[in-house]
Amino acid sequence: MSEQNNLVPVIEALLLTAGQPLSLNQIAAVFDEAERPTENEIGNALKQLGENCEGRGIELSEVASGYRLQIREEFMTWVSRLWEERPQRYSRALLETLALIAYRQPITRGDIEDVRGVAVSTNIIRTLQEREWIRVVGHRDVPGKPALFGTTRAFLDYFSLTSLDDLPTLAEIKDLGSLEPELEFDSANDDESPDDSEEPESAVEEKSEESSEGTGPDARGNSKTA
Repeated sequence: MSEQNNLVPVIEALLLTAGQPLSLNQIAAVFDEAERPTENEIGNALKQLGENCEGRGIELSEVASGYRLQIREEFMTWVSRLWEERPQRYSRALLETLALIAYRQPITRGDIEDVRGVAVSTNIIRTLQEREWIRVVGHRDVPGKPALFGTTRAFLDYFSLTSLDDLPTLAEIKDLGSLEPELEFDSANDDESPDDSEEPESAVEEKSEESSEGTGPDARGNSKTA
């Protein structure tokens, strides 16, 4: 299949059906070898598809894992009313932890505690891992071998980023809530939100031995894994 006019609707159907971003190789793999379009032809078709979405309620977005069709942000107010369940709410403590991992990775739990000044609830780390937004990327070569955390491709995909370089600078972030309109957080219960099941930090969590290691890298330029 080499005619771009035929290729565009096929790719549109693939992206609407996939339920996840598709890479160029994944798109090419659905075609028989005899009709398989080249990478350049797929790229041109994607460009045309993006142009076809202008003025519509959906848009073509390139993220870390590939390409996807998604609802434009300005229409999410209406679309969200179709969902019976309320979006999950996250505490400011969880968002602060996620931001520290994103901008200072690889980073240990102790590093996070040093910056925030309070212990990090185990449930915060568990929640972020269950969402597949963070993962263990290694261990620091110090006594205790504390885990080093970094973000994942799923994190980049959720926030519509192609790489960590697309993160806004810290100077551009005035409020954690502006990171992602769909990611609601509970500002009233900064460190004790029931929605992420975080226990009161001062009563439940004692600082682990890794909290004495000092702070990690100072900027996202040290990021190694996404």
